[in-house]
Amino acid sequence: MILQETYTLSNGVKIPKLGLGTWFIPDAQAVEAVRTAVSLGYRHIDTAQAYENEAGVGEGVRTCGLPREQIFVTSKVAAEHKDYDSAARSIDETLEKMGLDYLDMMIIHSPQPWADFRGGDYAEGNRAAWRALEDAYTAGKLRAIGVSNFRKPDLDNILSDCRVKPMVDQILLHISNTDLGLLDTCRTQDILVEAYSPIAHGEALKNPMIAEMAAKYGVSAAQMCIRYVLELGAVALPKTADPEHMKANAAVDFDITPDDMELLKQAAPIKDYGEFSFFPVFSGK
Repeated sequence: MILQETYTLSNGVKIPKLGLGTWFIPDAQAVEAVRTAVSLGYRHIDTAQAYENEAGVGEGVRTCGLPREQIFVTSKVAAEHKDYDSAARSIDETLEKMGLDYLDMMIIHSPQPWADFRGGDYAEGNRAAWRALEDAYTAGKLRAIGVSNFRKPDLDNILSDCRVKPMVDQILLHISNTDLGLLDTCRTQDILVEAYSPIAHGEALKNPMIAEMAAKYGVSAAQMCIRYVLELGAVALPKTADPEHMKANAAVDFDITPDDMELLKQAAPIKDYGEFSFFPVFSGK
């Protein structure tokens, strides 16, 4: 079962291949969402400072009935923290807010603040924020560290001046949005890719090509999308608070043939993300 499968990060830490994304799940609702996910077999929960639900996620982890070490918990340093002090302070604030002694992983949410996504030069600020993560990692507050939304130049900036290499790059990755060059870069550097919004925030469900491929395998379009990123060797982080969706998202124990994977990799690029296009990560930048 996919919920029992893991990848191994470059430092030897194991990370479940399928996790629960919690973007857009309100703090109060996050508590029950985490408990439900854990009861269904999920062992990987992903949140962020920007989601404003760390307290609820932390409470869900603490009260789910399993020992803390059985749940892999990730959060993200807010994109606006581009200096050492604010990044370091935010890591401690996250631990306090979540009521946890450590996090399994903390990552930089974006190489630029959201208001200037894919805009100015924040190379120095990213290196400073990375040093804060390295120090928290060395201090035992974090079991792994990484980045999110980083392209090759952003990764090169960190790799040029780091004591600890990023262990993951969490990116927008789905059928009709597959940056094969970035995947190759991460593979070369032993950086595991994580896929957020693997169902394209629901837009993939409207794609006839994906629907046709899913029907061929007797699965839903959402299941096809999740299996696709797993076949690419990435972590899949579908977001939901719905128990039925949680179950369905985990029912992906099938294999996509190499020929069909090639077809899916070449799917026409998504043109827009509908009502969610105003979010920086869905803006096409």
